[in-house]
Amino acid sequence: MTRATAVRAVLAVAVLLASVFITLTMSPRLGLDLQGGTRIVLQARDTATVEADRETTDRTLEVLRQRIDSLGVSEPTLTRSGEDRIIIELPDVQDPRQAAEVIGRTAQLTFHAVEGEGTDQPEEKTPAPESTTDPESTTEPAPATDPDSDRLTLPDEQGRLLALGAPRLSGAGVEDATAAFDAQGGAGWTVSLEFRKGAGQDWKKLTGEAACHPAGDDRRRVAIVLDEKVISSPQVDPSVGCRAGLPSGATQITGSFSADEARDLALLIKGGALPVPVEIVEQRTVGPTLGAAAIDASAQAALIGAAATALFITVVYRLFGALAAVALGAYGVISYAALVALGVTLTLPGLAGFVLAIGMAVDANVLVFERAREECADRPTRSLRSALTTGFRKAWSAVADSNATTLIAAGLLFFLGSGPVKGFGVTLAIGVVASMFSALVIARALTEIAANSRFVSDYRGVNGIGRPGAVRTWLVRKDPKLFRKSARWLVVSAALVVVAVAGIVVRGVDLGVEFTGGRLVEYSTSRPVDVETARDSIAAAGFGDAEVTTAGDGDLSVRTGKLDNDGEHALRAALAEEGGETTKVRDELIGPSLGDELRRNALIALGVAVAVQLAYLAVRFRWTFAVASVVAMVHDVILVVGAFAWLGRPVDGIFLAALLTVIGYSVNDSVVVFDRVRELWGANRRTPLDTIARRAVLQTVPRTVNTGMGALFILAALAVLGGDSLADFALALLIGIVVGTWSSVFTAVPGALALERSAKAPPPPAPGKGKGTPRGKARAARRDPLDNGARV
Repeated sequence: MTRATAVRAVLAVAVLLASVFITLTMSPRLGLDLQGGTRIVLQARDTATVEADRETTDRTLEVLRQRIDSLGVSEPTLTRSGEDRIIIELPDVQDPRQAAEVIGRTAQLTFHAVEGEGTDQPEEKTPAPESTTDPESTTEPAPATDPDSDRLTLPDEQGRLLALGAPRLSGAGVEDATAAFDAQGGAGWTVSLEFRKGAGQDWKKLTGEAACHPAGDDRRRVAIVLDEKVISSPQVDPSVGCRAGLPSGATQITGSFSADEARDLALLIKGGALPVPVEIVEQRTVGPTLGAAAIDASAQAALIGAAATALFITVVYRLFGALAAVALGAYGVISYAALVALGVTLTLPGLAGFVLAIGMAVDANVLVFERAREECADRPTRSLRSALTTGFRKAWSAVADSNATTLIAAGLLFFLGSGPVKGFGVTLAIGVVASMFSALVIARALTEIAANSRFVSDYRGVNGIGRPGAVRTWLVRKDPKLFRKSARWLVVSAALVVVAVAGIVVRGVDLGVEFTGGRLVEYSTSRPVDVETARDSIAAAGFGDAEVTTAGDGDLSVRTGKLDNDGEHALRAALAEEGGETTKVRDELIGPSLGDELRRNALIALGVAVAVQLAYLAVRFRWTFAVASVVAMVHDVILVVGAFAWLGRPVDGIFLAALLTVIGYSVNDSVVVFDRVRELWGANRRTPLDTIARRAVLQTVPRTVNTGMGALFILAALAVLGGDSLADFALALLIGIVVGTWSSVFTAVPGALALERSAKAPPPPAPGKGKGTPRGKARAARRDPLDNGARV
């Protein structure tokens, strides 16, 4: 065993032990579909200047969504109910009371000049804005206001009254707010504010005016007020001159905060003030949206699919395939531990995607094994260990580029998206990093140790890479001329896109309740009804897409799409058959949980991700390859959406997760093919590009088939055995993988060939002969790792 192998083995064991410890000692955070959570109903209130109508309630909902994301709660559900109510459902919240308090605060932040000591004027006092989120707020002195101005009289942090001038700055001028512990200055937990450009000038002017008063004078203070309560009123430092002000455009709020108080204040300020105040009118627990039977069926399907994938990879690659299956199991443990440690909320589609990632994580192993098979076929006398090492080296560029593009997309979805899109970015990034670790560290350590065995090395039929596979042998014998007339493949792809677009136009896209909104009805029954029984009864009445949960003490909550009164009577009658007398206790129209702003942010994040991927591929490959890859990806998205339109299946949040997965799969497939084109073209610069492309495709087809089969086994199990809850998710991915495999060969490659005819760039450099690489060093870089250079 070499030192490198030993280091990989030790690192793999250490990471696995840590992952097992996390898995056994920490509990996962489960989503609303698996465990239920807390439902909070907020009532928007009018103010003297703003009416709580549909528009302001929608804007309030988006501010609340930002606050909830900052709280660390993933996969929440927020919908508008009627004109002025908001329903929030939070999964697995550790402290619902604290969450409700932070969510419901209006967070109107203002900055005031202090005009001197205040006087208590009971006749001019006006009550503070009504709020039920802070039960202790009634003990605070009410602010005294001048009826003819915006001036206030409020108690400072020590309870002494201050006369405050009109607001000079608001929270809208704050660009960022962060909580930090100031150990050096001794201020404890503070909140640092970064102002926008214009607000920074206003802050400089405000502090410059205050600095004109002597030290110790109340007028040298600046009051920072949150919801008409002074949270900090610091003196301007004596070093600041009159009219000079603080030039940094930043400030630090101090106030004897605890860590939690500082973090809550920072997220309130950063999230922004609510357009209108809200009042909590109801808070109750809700049950899971999926029943135990559906969850058990999905888990069973996932296990069967993963086992089938492991068996398939073992049959294809024999001993090394079995070792890769062990590495995939380790990948599952590592990625699950990372999800739990980071507090990612696990939903059923998320778990299904996690299992699917196990099947797709086999891709890196397949790339390496196919490369090693090529080395054994080209040089039959070389050692197994040498062929394996060369396979890892030559597969590295394809593995790195495909995973780099995925990580770019994951990072941009996290930083630019919100809600479920942000959560998908986290899950995707964890999966990519864990899959690379399992393939390049764990699987490599296991296969290198096995390759050192004389038995494994001598018996080529046992190790799995000593002989070419059946698919490769057949392709070499047939040698099909795929791109003799490459334009015909583009015509076929264009025809498929036309059919898909026709489905979207003619049949329309059936948007789910997350996009369109619908109706929320709650019922109370005279006899207890199990939620599983209620689901079955409602589905039998023709409401198969309805979401049924328990609410409060035995009530049943039904969320569905557009529902007229006749439909509601049919739904109630279905429940009455099982529960006896059924009384409707709530009936509300609800807005979409994936609102306009969330969808807009998701599209922006996706567009930026595609643009950055395009730039990355253009730099790493050629602009023609980059454009062809993106065109193939768009082709796949249109075909998947069009297929769902023709089939009449709903396009909902689960479909969105599947579509994002398809995008990543499509780009990965194209990158692997173009990586081989780049390599062969650089080594054979005088060979026609269509010949190079044909060879590259034929050499990568075994990888494409084996990786696709690994994922298809899991998807087929989820579609057939996973029940209705995962059928659409699995169907979308089945279609996506099939069209993604097609487009990477018959759309991306012909598209690149067509673009190259008009391109003037020279062929890529030969491997190891990049710009600035001395010839001797290039030769040394290509030397076999086990070759010590000695010759006889």
